[in-house]
Parts: sequence; structure tokens; C-alpha cells
Amino acid sequence: MSSNTVSYQTGFANHFATEAVAGALPVGRNSPQKPAMGLYAEQLSGTAFTAPRDHNFRSWLYRLRPSAQHGPYKPFDQGQVRSTPFNETPPNPNRMRWDPLPLPDQPTDWVEGLVTYGGNGCSESGAGVGIHLYVANRSMIDRVFYNADGEMLFVPQEGTHRFVTEMGVIEAKPGHMVVIPRGVRFRIELDAPIRGYICENYGAPFRLPDLGPIGANGLANPRDFETPVAWFEDVDHEVQCIQKYGGRLWATTFNHSPLDVVGWHGNYAPYRYDTARFNTIGTVSFDHPDPSIFTVLTSPSDTPGTANCDFVIFAPRWMVAEDTFRPPWFHRNVMSEFMGLITGAYDAKAGGFAPGGASLHNRMSGHGPDQASWQGATDADLKPHKIENTLAFMFETRMPIRTTKWAEETPLMQLDYDDCWTGFEKGKPE
Repeated sequence: MSSNTVSYQTGFANHFATEAVAGALPVGRNSPQKPAMGLYAEQLSGTAFTAPRDHNFRSWLYRLRPSAQHGPYKPFDQGQVRSTPFNETPPNPNRMRWDPLPLPDQPTDWVEGLVTYGGNGCSESGAGVGIHLYVANRSMIDRVFYNADGEMLFVPQEGTHRFVTEMGVIEAKPGHMVVIPRGVRFRIELDAPIRGYICENYGAPFRLPDLGPIGANGLANPRDFETPVAWFEDVDHEVQCIQKYGGRLWATTFNHSPLDVVGWHGNYAPYRYDTARFNTIGTVSFDHPDPSIFTVLTSPSDTPGTANCDFVIFAPRWMVAEDTFRPPWFHRNVMSEFMGLITGAYDAKAGGFAPGGASLHNRMSGHGPDQASWQGATDADLKPHKIENTLAFMFETRMPIRTTKWAEETPLMQLDYDDCWTGFEKGKPE
């Protein structure tokens, strides 16, 4: 089958049934004594067997060969990939910002171009996140990857990505986000250089947030999430399989492509979302709503209302609030915020925050608009105004984010970041 076969089913966490060859899926049972076409039945579970039905994720895969058919895994070169425990550097309360990760000048695939900026929690106990950026200028060739530590939320920033997974093919470009569940094998193909961000989620799988008083409509709609239809690869040569397990990379070799699922059914699968479909909610009177109204997906924690991680976007939108400071206000937050910029400019920063760059504001660090942005918003004539040609996002997590040694020492770090908050005059109380 060709990796150019791309089509989708819609709906978030629906129970899908899809087959690349008619008759591949059994009817009325999951593991028949003799599956059709000599296929092998395999269940892929993303939650405990006994998880509540509405939060229970699993799919049945019907494949050419058992996925267990391989030799032992051996340690693989880590490169700049790091994981829990994030203890290379002491906890650092300083605000940080980085220039974009340069595109490579040597042949580099996605695995080779992966760099960890920081993270928190413990992958083994199922809490926290890892935050990575990546660049690549060639496709993964005879190589696949999967993550046993957590699911991976991709935010492409440059170039078209083709995620060739064992459950189907997803094409994504800047403005899309893609989630690859824990354990799902994939490779990334490309025709031109790519760059992007990853939130590696060790906690509860991402889900749509509850809407509360917003009601039934708004934010991300379930129907706009796209899951691939079945596709398979039938090749009989060696393919390297790299997995992330226990914070390390490991590799083995299959004598065939492990992307050989002819049909599958279930609700545990990779998916894509186009952020242009996000229905932004905002005030039409006065005051500034909390940024939680921009939440696309959330990974809840054991503390109600406090997320293990939220994925938040700042998309084009109308600003109409009266007598209100419209950009993000000065604030200190119990949550920790890692931001990236896909395109355009961010409305709280007049300069220095470039597409492909990143910033980190850890728990209770004071931050907000720079002096130029504050002055412009303070003096603005408050007519209805549309923020256009921009897309920023945030990974927000309840625990402090500890940076890697690479992230603190790279020349991409903007050592003068604090200077953007200089120049404010003292208030004049009477």
C-alpha cells in the first residue's frame, strides 16, 4: 500500500471501524479463533482495562504479523533527548526565552533532530510532561518510533509533516496539531524541512475540556477532530524500531515493516485537529477573561480543576472589550507556562518572540506585556479590533518545568529577556 493514501474519519474519541481491505475486520467478536485473511488480532490499550467506560481507550488491530515478532531492544543514542527525572539542572525561577531552533544543514530525520527543553513529573507514575522541539530535513527511512512513556502532542511550525502510523496516515502543516497515543508506531516523512514543538504527556490522555457555563457549543468541537482510516505497509526488509521507555531510547530491528495493520476498530488512535476551526470565546462587554477560554485539550490531574497539562491556543479573534487592557495582563500564576509561536506576532510582545521560538514562565514568576506593548494597549483608541495573521500556543502544567542543561546553555537562549520589562515609570498615587 502507498503511504500517499490519506483519508480521515471525524469525531473525538469515537469508536471507529476501518479496514484497508474489505472483510479484514471480524463481525460480532474481537478475537475470533481464525481471523480473516490469516491476520493476527492484537488489542492496544491506552488505559487500564477497568477504567470507566467514558475514559476507557483501546483498539483492536488486525495485522499481517504479530507485533511481538522482534528481537531484544538495546540502548540507542540519546542525542539531546532527556526525560524524567528532569534533574540535570537545579530548579530555576528565571523567565526564559529562546530564538528558533535552526534548520539543519546536514541530513537529519525527526529522531535525530529532536531536542528536549525541559519537563516535570515522573513518566513511571503517570504524571507530568516533557517538552521537546524538533527540526528535520529528510524523511525517516526504514525507521519507526513509538513512545511507551506518554502520548505526544505535535504542533508543527514549519513544513508539511506526513505521519505514517500503523493505524493510518495523517498529513499536517502549521496550524494543525496531531496527537500520537502512547504505544502507536509511526514515522515522519517530509518533502521540505520541518520544525515544530511536542508536549509529551505522561498523565491522563488529552481530552476535550468541560464547557461549564459556556454550554454545549464553543471552543473545539468534537466533529472537527480527524482520525485516519486503515492503511498498511507490506514490506519484507529490515526496519529499525526505536522506542522511548523509562526515559531512555531503545532500538530493535524488525525483518518487516511493523506498520502492517490491515484493519482496526476502537477509540484509541492518532488524530489531527485544525486550529482554524477553534470557536474562540471572549467578552463582549468589559474586563479580560482568563486564558482558560482558549483551551483546546486538557489532561486532568487528581486535583479537580487543576490540569496535569492544558494545550491552549491564541488564535485570530475580535477584541471588543470596553475600558479594558486587552492584551494579556501582568500576572503571576500557580501554573507553569511554556509558549511557542507558529506564525505572526504575539500581542503581548513587540519583538524578540519569533515564530519557532519559545518562552518559559515558571510558577509564580511575574510576567506579562513588554513596555512597548503595554504602552500601545494603554493608549489605544478602544474600537473593535481583529487580531489577525497570528497563532501562538501554550503548554500549561501544574508543576514547575525544569529545563535541561542544553536549554540553559544553548546560544539560542536570550540572555537579555528580562530587559523587555524595563522602562516602566513609577505610578503616581495622590
